[in-house]
Amino acid sequence: MNWIIRKTNKLKYHTNLFELTKPLQQYIDNYNWLFSDLDFITDNLPDLPINYDNDYFILSSDNFKEIINKDVQIVWGALLAVPKHYEIEVDELHLPFVEGNDAIWKNGNIQLKNADIEIDCFDSSYTIIKFRNEDMSNVFKSYFDEAIKFRTPVLVTIILCILSLVVEK
Repeated sequence: MNWIIRKTNKLKYHTNLFELTKPLQQYIDNYNWLFSDLDFITDNLPDLPINYDNDYFILSSDNFKEIINKDVQIVWGALLAVPKHYEIEVDELHLPFVEGNDAIWKNGNIQLKNADIEIDCFDSSYTIIKFRNEDMSNVFKSYFDEAIKFRTPVLVTIILCILSLVVEK
């Protein structure tokens, strides 16, 4: 299931990871995280396990918890959770990204093969959360009852179809 959070009183600001991941706390220790296409605001940069000089970085669940427990606003970014029993396979030429990526609006599309969760931070105004696991999705939705069920808009579907035809030729 996929959800969009547009308006909520539960977040101090969009992509406040502390509040956004509150319903998922029981799952976080099961995952390593890939962050890419990242732009964020914080006063805690020296204390964060983030190397802003890299295009992507992989975080353990402990590193991820360090970030969610600090005051960090993700403006843009693709955050993907991969079960710890899988290696995170990164293709540096095709990193997950949000800005300018029409595929993030495609229902069910998670940008990394083995990821169970994808959090797409869209210009501090929308947060898209995608789950492979329906139970996790239901736990999330029960907390964020204001989340909107994500469906691929008809116009985006038409554009994706046209683009796929052009690419095939």
